[in-house]
Amino acid sequence: MKEIDMCACSFCGRPQKAAKKLIASPNGDSFICDDCIRICADIIKEENMKLKVFKDLVIPSPKEIKKSLDGYVIGQEQAKKVLSVAVFNHYKRINYNYHNKINGKKNNVEQNKNALELEKSNILMIGPTGSGKTLLVKTLAKILDVPFAIADATTLTEAGYVGEDVENVLLKLIQNADYDIEKAQRGIIYIDEIDKLARKSENRSLTRDVGGEGVQQALLKIIESTIASVPPQGGRKHPQQEMLQIDTTNILFICGGAFVGLDKIINKRKLSPVSIGFNATVNRKDEKPKVDFTNDVQPDDLVKYGLIPEFVGRLPIVTGLDDLDEKALQKILVEPKNSLIKQYKQMFKIDGLEIEFDDEAVAYVSKQAIELKTGARGIRTIMENKMLELMFDLPDAQIYKKIIITKDFFEKGEKPILIKKEIEAEAV
Repeated sequence: MKEIDMCACSFCGRPQKAAKKLIASPNGDSFICDDCIRICADIIKEENMKLKVFKDLVIPSPKEIKKSLDGYVIGQEQAKKVLSVAVFNHYKRINYNYHNKINGKKNNVEQNKNALELEKSNILMIGPTGSGKTLLVKTLAKILDVPFAIADATTLTEAGYVGEDVENVLLKLIQNADYDIEKAQRGIIYIDEIDKLARKSENRSLTRDVGGEGVQQALLKIIESTIASVPPQGGRKHPQQEMLQIDTTNILFICGGAFVGLDKIINKRKLSPVSIGFNATVNRKDEKPKVDFTNDVQPDDLVKYGLIPEFVGRLPIVTGLDDLDEKALQKILVEPKNSLIKQYKQMFKIDGLEIEFDDEAVAYVSKQAIELKTGARGIRTIMENKMLELMFDLPDAQIYKKIIITKDFFEKGEKPILIKKEIEAEAV
């Protein structure tokens, strides 16, 4: 065995004389200095901190999640309940599986193998445009304080074609998690316009379906559970590019789409077969029963619509969103924490002005939004167009203190009522 004074740290090469302490291995062939021990301890501590953050993920109860959603989303009560329970169960599952994994390591491998593992349940939201699908998911991510990314299914194509690879969806999540892979691996991804990936017919075409069935097949891997290789700068993969590795096992995927025409497929199934005779049920042609997508949709309906069976199987939780009526749109304008009217009030307040929208003005905007048939999106379109001139030619805050927006401002293009600081209100 070497003399201890002639030995050096096997990690950093520091000789015994330069180190405070040099500890030998049991067989005396290798050594480690006190500085390297400290560095190793810091590395272990950092890794344990990451595990602690993952383990101690705070999960609000379904009731608490729904209550928070109520502050931002008007109506859609059933959808909010379904999402609240689904998201709660998803993160409860992550914590449960994590504890099983840790306990298995502490005890024995056999116990870990036999432990029950809870599987992930991704979500499909069906509802018309402007009904609040994206807002619901954004708000959920905000409530849970987890990374969130949105992808548009219409921009995705199969690998090798012009467009985005499905892995770029994961890159958006990683970027929003500040490249913290551990954090991104428990985030939420929302894929919008998923219905646009449906095959146009049930017959398989001989031509390539670049943006449809092929993308569904590509999404299958990342939606279920895989270790995906993601290009850090986006774009197409190439051999020289170093990839980021991300495990999608605990990423919650929520897909949404309008699914125009799905109600016809469901009604056709529900109303057939047609019986013959005196006891036959007669269905009037003009009758169109309202479809409850949350309860009425069956996997086969989605397959007939054009989604492949494997993809449908990855989205076991289905919830529907209703069309927004005029009354709901009025509430959306006024009540949510981030309602459009509250935003306008804040913007004018910054300029030293108070602005008020009377009830008739709110009702008129809601009615016009219904005619646009774009749901809550129609509200913003109308408000932005009508408020443009007023915001361009802003009243002088030194003279005026309040602006009142009336129905005639929106309907006839009349100027708003301006109230001076010293004098009574006057129309301008």
